[in-house]
Amino acid sequence: MAKHTGTRDGAASNATLSRRERRKKARDHTGTSPGNRSATAPPWSRSGAGVTPPARPAMSQQDALTMLALSLLVAISYVPATMAGFVWDDVILTEAEPVRTMSGLWNIWFSPSDIKSEGHYWPLVYTTFWLEYRLWGLAPTGYHVVNVLLHMVNTLVLWHLLRRLAVPGAVMIAAVFAVHPLHVESVVWVIERKDVLSGLFYLTAVLAWVRFVETPRPGRYLATLALFVAGMLSKSIVVTLPVALGIWHWWTQGRVSALDIRRLAPFVAVGLGMTAGDLVFSASVSSGSLDYSMIERTLIAAHALWFYAGKLLWPANLAVIYPRWDISTADPLAWGYVVAAAALVAALWGLRQRMGRGPLTGALFFAVTLSPTLGFVDYSYMQFAFVADRYQYLAGIGLIAAVIGTAAAGLIAARDAGRLPEIAYKGVLGVAVVALVILGTLTWQQAGIYRDDVTFNTHIIALNPQARDTHLRLGTALVETGRPEEGLAAFRTAAARHPDSASAHTGIGRALLQLKQLDEAEVALRHALTLNARDTTALQTLADLLRSQGRYEEAIEGYRAVLAVDRRYAPAQVGMGHALLNLRRYDDLFTYMKPLLARQLNPMLARSILSLMGQASQASGRLDAAADYYQQALQIDPSFSAPLAHLATLKLKQGRYQDALTLLQAFVEAEPDNASAHHGMGVALQHLGRLDEARASLDRALSLNPALEAARALREHLRQPRGR
Repeated sequence: MAKHTGTRDGAASNATLSRRERRKKARDHTGTSPGNRSATAPPWSRSGAGVTPPARPAMSQQDALTMLALSLLVAISYVPATMAGFVWDDVILTEAEPVRTMSGLWNIWFSPSDIKSEGHYWPLVYTTFWLEYRLWGLAPTGYHVVNVLLHMVNTLVLWHLLRRLAVPGAVMIAAVFAVHPLHVESVVWVIERKDVLSGLFYLTAVLAWVRFVETPRPGRYLATLALFVAGMLSKSIVVTLPVALGIWHWWTQGRVSALDIRRLAPFVAVGLGMTAGDLVFSASVSSGSLDYSMIERTLIAAHALWFYAGKLLWPANLAVIYPRWDISTADPLAWGYVVAAAALVAALWGLRQRMGRGPLTGALFFAVTLSPTLGFVDYSYMQFAFVADRYQYLAGIGLIAAVIGTAAAGLIAARDAGRLPEIAYKGVLGVAVVALVILGTLTWQQAGIYRDDVTFNTHIIALNPQARDTHLRLGTALVETGRPEEGLAAFRTAAARHPDSASAHTGIGRALLQLKQLDEAEVALRHALTLNARDTTALQTLADLLRSQGRYEEAIEGYRAVLAVDRRYAPAQVGMGHALLNLRRYDDLFTYMKPLLARQLNPMLARSILSLMGQASQASGRLDAAADYYQQALQIDPSFSAPLAHLATLKLKQGRYQDALTLLQAFVEAEPDNASAHHGMGVALQHLGRLDEARASLDRALSLNPALEAARALREHLRQPRGR
């Protein structure tokens, strides 16, 4: 950073060289000059820059240390990401059948509607998920680590690109990008892989374009186009790349030439075509639009631009869902954002001769890259908020570079001219280091909110109590983690705010069911179904409630109602099996379950079906078949407790006590407080002659469940003298 300074056109070079010497050095490096371009050559065969790009800097040991430092900044700041789980929209990934099946790769590319709740055609993102599922299943740590690594690579590519363009303060710009807390949403939220992955293709496409302009070759042109297409297949926001490249040309040469336009035209055509296709797909899987006039959308966009700039400069109170502001054409403040934005652009234009084109370039890049998310075109998230931190993952680079680059150029120029003492210059560098530490600390803290759904939704509510559906998601998370009383309170808050919400009343019913308040739960669930008769969660929960009361025939009808809405709804398929098992309708169970097994099921459903078929076989006396089904279930998931317990019971009945003991020990590792398992271990150990261990297991069983009479009787038997 200390070796670069600014020029009037924003492309800095070595401060000790005169302007003429710098131009000569650049010409000597590239072997070209503006005057020797062919007017008739094809688009990729001649330079379109009015100013030849600066010489490419060579990699040095110091550069290697810089790369290491930037990598460490990312790694340290994002340590909490390695402990994060799946939250909110990550369910799109965790429930995406194409991700879990080997043949799903074809569906990801050629039948994208098979990915439920995904409203865009971004197959490269789901291809990475498909590959990762082969490696670590649905363990969230792997997905988070990959996101962090992608952000790390993006940081290094950004630094290399800025360095190649001789932007002052390149290291500091990349460092701020590495640790800015605004990027946490894109990096730590697994489903936002689309941001970091598209960012990688975007930045490498820019780098490839710069190389093409320096030395025009067909391969470089096509490589840039390929990277652009890959970015579009990761996230449609990459459509702004051709405009950003045009801005870069204006920055380097003061104009966008006809040649530049001809070169970029294919990118524009490809980008618009792919965006149109994505919009058609999005409209086919979701409906609805927001009824804002163009004037109102302009007010939204202007406010959003200033909001984003403010969060970049002062990243406090970062909310996942920001409150939506009211839109009124009669609001003077709303028009103030428009006037202020226009005035800033006019001021930067007027000062370009004094400050260089860099600041205006950064501001234009910021606005252009954000433009798809500013509200001029409807997108689904506008129902929740007009802004989101993740939308400026790439766009923020423009403002960061404009502010830091301008400041760095001024500081270096002042130091080299003797106007800034060296000690003061080092003091500024110290302040910069402190700023990075603060930003890294904020990133660490913000990354922590993605630990689980309870933490995540509690954070949202703390900053935006009115956030849409957040109380519902919090209630669901609390119930699923065994905190039904807190979940019930969250659901009741949601119902009080939206009395006609079927989901809120369904949540109340789920919480009451877990609290064993069955009559009240049934009332809440039936009320939910009067609001939405096709609510699968309400139908499923009501059927589960009926089954828990021994009303098995009614439960079966309930499960059938669920499957009439969604024939692949796994909880209903499993619930149906349990109800048939409880009714001892074993033949009906096999008739229903066997066709399911013939399909390519997700592993969780397959293991449950196999366990049910094992129980039905065992209950009907087909012990070998039961053991085979249990073994198949355990091959899918060795820690699945249900088949472990049933198979252990089967082994005990067969007198295979060592096998039973091994299975029960594995079961106890998964469920250490299961009294029946400890009792079973006591039985096995007794028959194996390990009486002291048997007594210890039985004592443990009785401490967990004093009413377990079989364990008490065996314990008393083992206390008797051996001679009796």
